[in-house]
Amino acid sequence: MSSIDDIRRFRIEKLEALRERGIDPYPIESKRDATIQDVLSSWAKFSRKKGVTTLAGRVLAIRGQGGIIFFDIFDGTGKIQILLKKGEVEEEALSLFEEGVDIGDFVEASGTFFTTKREEKTLQTASWGMLTKSLRPLPEKWHGLQDVEEKMRKRYLDLLSSQEVRERFYIRSKIISELRRLLDEEDFLEVETPILQPLAGGASAKPFKTHHHTLDTDLYLRIAPELYLKQLLIGGFPKVYEIGRSFRNEGIDVTHNPEFTMVEWYESFSDAKKQRVFVEKVLKAVVKKVIGKSSVSFGEETIDFSKPFTVVSYAEVLKHHALIADISSLSREEAKLTAERFGLKVEAGDSTEKILDSIYKKSCRPKLIQPTFIIDYPTEYLPLAKKHPGKKNLVDAFQVVIGGIEFVKAFSELNDPIDQDERFLAQEKNKKAGDDEAQPNDREFVEALEYGMPPSAGLGLGIDRLAMLLTDSRNIRDVIFFPTLKPKKD
Repeated sequence: MSSIDDIRRFRIEKLEALRERGIDPYPIESKRDATIQDVLSSWAKFSRKKGVTTLAGRVLAIRGQGGIIFFDIFDGTGKIQILLKKGEVEEEALSLFEEGVDIGDFVEASGTFFTTKREEKTLQTASWGMLTKSLRPLPEKWHGLQDVEEKMRKRYLDLLSSQEVRERFYIRSKIISELRRLLDEEDFLEVETPILQPLAGGASAKPFKTHHHTLDTDLYLRIAPELYLKQLLIGGFPKVYEIGRSFRNEGIDVTHNPEFTMVEWYESFSDAKKQRVFVEKVLKAVVKKVIGKSSVSFGEETIDFSKPFTVVSYAEVLKHHALIADISSLSREEAKLTAERFGLKVEAGDSTEKILDSIYKKSCRPKLIQPTFIIDYPTEYLPLAKKHPGKKNLVDAFQVVIGGIEFVKAFSELNDPIDQDERFLAQEKNKKAGDDEAQPNDREFVEALEYGMPPSAGLGLGIDRLAMLLTDSRNIRDVIFFPTLKPKKD
């Protein structure tokens, strides 16, 4: 088999031969006047049409028999067969196709439609034209790209090779559209907040750092839009949301990519309990709209969205699955010993809450398969959440876990500036002790709170993970067009 370099050289020779015959292999204009989907969905109309129709697309297969050439084209909406027949098309056009066209090229073809004896819908061509000459061969038809990382580096080839992969990303797009529609219907205002921020706040995570030369100042890629969205509540917008990218300088695994897509929404005069009702309604509606039913297959499990979500406290989950009787009286040393029994490494700067969270992620969360609300977290765990009335040392917060994966984090928003100031100071202390995921002391946000923020609640929902669930994908990289990869060495 010829090497890629040989194939490329032969195709460049064909390209040059086209130019020598006065043909531009990359013309500026296409005469296409219908998509393949248009034709296939309205076949009766197009097959009766007296005038010619012009289709365009990428050549996927060529089958030649003497003076007859059949080839298939794909335009992103569908695939159709084209017939070039001696006597129906100029002989020069026929020979030009034979000599100049390869699988992977984009061509346009004009003609009329008929159905073959094998019931194949076909365009019989009166003329054709080159639109793009490809210089590299497509992946082998039946197997496509086999190397997993190569599929992600060259996602365009992965998409060309697999209808299943294309469908996965159609579903992702439908999820975003449906989320936007549901929020708009509830009178939420879609907004945009800064991605470059002077402080990376709104979540406990390590940020990416950059430098702006004109301002001579360090900036961070946002880890969450939360603090800016809450400033909009202060500014008089009662219901806001943002769909966009966030960035965290952390490890990569099956549910984490350094850049990811979230929807965050915030509502004035709401609380965590009200948001539990709303987010359950939203998730059920998205599943029903996108999948068409109320159950989802995820690996070997069937996730049932028709029933009310289970509600369980964070302490109960750790008690049941990690056998920790009482997290409120657990010392750091006891938490450390428990973590080590689960094979977890504890860093010197890890707080008790962070150790507990590691235990929860390792021993508890994977066992929560059906949609579950986890409520009542320790105060130190969520420094932006309001303390729970009547529940000492707990905040009014929840997570949604489905299929062993966290999808949502939400809480009643802390709007007491003095309490927020104290929480930030505690985070600052944790950062100095070595916790590089501790939140920064954001003095400007505290100042904004001092002007008064109404009682509010908000949440973040991971869109990449939701796409994983609804496409039965086990790795987040499978639902991101271009995931973060280590650069390939030449």
